[in-house]
Amino acid sequence: MDFMVDRRDIEFILFEYLNIAKLLEFDKWRDFTLDDFKMTLGEAIKAAAGVLAPLNQSGDEEGAHWKDGKVTLPKGFKEAFQQYCAAGWLGMSSSMEWGGQGLPATLGLACSEPFISANNSLTMAPGLTRGAANLIEEFGNDEQKKTYLAKMLAGEWCGTMCLTEPQAGSAVGDTKTMATPAGDGKWKLVGTKNFITFGEHNLTENIVHLVLARTPNAPAGFQGISLFVVPKFWPNADGALGAFNDVKCSGIEHKMGIHASPTCTLNFGDENKCYGTLIGQERKGLIYMFKLMNEARVGVGLQGMSQASYAYQLALKYSKERVQGTHILAFKDANAPRVRIIEHPDVRRMLMDMKAYVEGSRALLMSTAFFLDMCTGSGDENWQMLVELLTPICKAYCSDVAFDVAELAIQVHGGYGYCAEYGVEQLARDIKIASIYEGTNGIQALDLVGRKLGAKGGMYLMAFLNLINTFCGKHSADPVLGGLVKDLEAAKNKLVEAAMNFAAKGVKNPLYPVSYATPFLEMFGEVTFAYLLIDMALVAQAKFDALCGEKGCADDAAKKKLRENHADAAYYHGKVQTARHFVKQTLPRVYAKAMAMASEDLSLLDIEL
Repeated sequence: MDFMVDRRDIEFILFEYLNIAKLLEFDKWRDFTLDDFKMTLGEAIKAAAGVLAPLNQSGDEEGAHWKDGKVTLPKGFKEAFQQYCAAGWLGMSSSMEWGGQGLPATLGLACSEPFISANNSLTMAPGLTRGAANLIEEFGNDEQKKTYLAKMLAGEWCGTMCLTEPQAGSAVGDTKTMATPAGDGKWKLVGTKNFITFGEHNLTENIVHLVLARTPNAPAGFQGISLFVVPKFWPNADGALGAFNDVKCSGIEHKMGIHASPTCTLNFGDENKCYGTLIGQERKGLIYMFKLMNEARVGVGLQGMSQASYAYQLALKYSKERVQGTHILAFKDANAPRVRIIEHPDVRRMLMDMKAYVEGSRALLMSTAFFLDMCTGSGDENWQMLVELLTPICKAYCSDVAFDVAELAIQVHGGYGYCAEYGVEQLARDIKIASIYEGTNGIQALDLVGRKLGAKGGMYLMAFLNLINTFCGKHSADPVLGGLVKDLEAAKNKLVEAAMNFAAKGVKNPLYPVSYATPFLEMFGEVTFAYLLIDMALVAQAKFDALCGEKGCADDAAKKKLRENHADAAYYHGKVQTARHFVKQTLPRVYAKAMAMASEDLSLLDIEL
């Protein structure tokens, strides 16, 4: 199958919608240029297509293999990983002090999309390594930074996050892995972690595990958990590898998808010889790990969107090639010419749903990264509040609709979509895990309702509502898109009403907001997507109008002809129609969910299942 990336939409969001050039005004990125950003994106797409994509299907077919505690990845993976790291992609947006390139998070996320689309399984290794390195940089001591960061960001050593245990999946507070003082600043660890992505592999000679563990006399629950750096091989003072650190892989999972990504069970201290060093303060482990988890949650949303975009591109291409049936207006004529399936309205409906989901997801993820960069550059915490609030939406809503996109892509392909050689069935299998790991989407909904809505006295939510309210006040009278803006405002009001009901009634009955947390998150996602799609449509409409003026296209016929013969005109018009489709076809679901919430029905709690 052909590898495809929607470069035009990525560039539109980066350079025309978000206007990433704003970041060049901050001292942190003043030494870069817009040409640097454009060149970096182009090189990322080229590397994704040439290095990673050719291994995607073969990697899925071969999978990762475990034998005698060792994990071997599919043919070509190690060499591709080395090429990826040698080009500096792993530390693209990491600190230059430790060997990263120091590029903005927005550009780093944009460049990650083609890599993930090309080979999701392989890109998990550098993604986790980058996150682990960022955590050590923020919370580790000088010795830990000096020992690990440069080698991790260069891809010489990989990193992991080790939270889950057989008896403690999402309930991290039930962790039983123990760490006891061993002298010389070291701790001895004993325990088992499972579902550890890239916990063992042959990409690098060393793997740096970040492990949550309980220390002696620690209280039960989250408050008793600490975080440790536990390498597979203990580094010597000169940086060379020393003794094996008693971290053993006892097996890997056989999964529905991401076959080339080893999901490992790790045993720490089977021979009582596993050591680590404490990160930060004792009993603050989960607070530190949330740094990595929040990055990973946005990354999981990106995984979903990146593969969904690929699925949409494949479905779009197939719909333009597959000839089947006559046009609906000629269905009574047995001799009518057969048409491409893209001419069938129901196929176009599916394609438009996919397009809106993908472009809304891309805009949300890149905007969230942009807000983070704006906070980093300006120091304005209002940007960070938006990042915190939107993180569960990035993870949950983007991964849910990504699977919907993959399912629709299979449907567009018909029976061929169910066959492996067309690629979309692998994408569906690979995407599904995104709604489960890094905190299930139900947990993301609980995080949104239970933590984020009331955070800082509701200031997180107010930052978001101020953004929407300002937007609606400014554009509700727009001659082309004003009606959609009014639809957005009405839907936003329903979202606010639901949030207020949670606050008013949740105190007396906390089971009420908890039972409706997932529908509320979906409402939040639908309102957010509508805002972003309309906002992008306003930019696109202005660009389209300018092209029409430049080309002298005054009437509808001339504008239609321009769209047919000018790629940018077609693209800009498509952004407007995509916003219209989502607002009219998908946003009304907000009202159905609001009606269900207003009923306060809790029959799900009063039944024997």
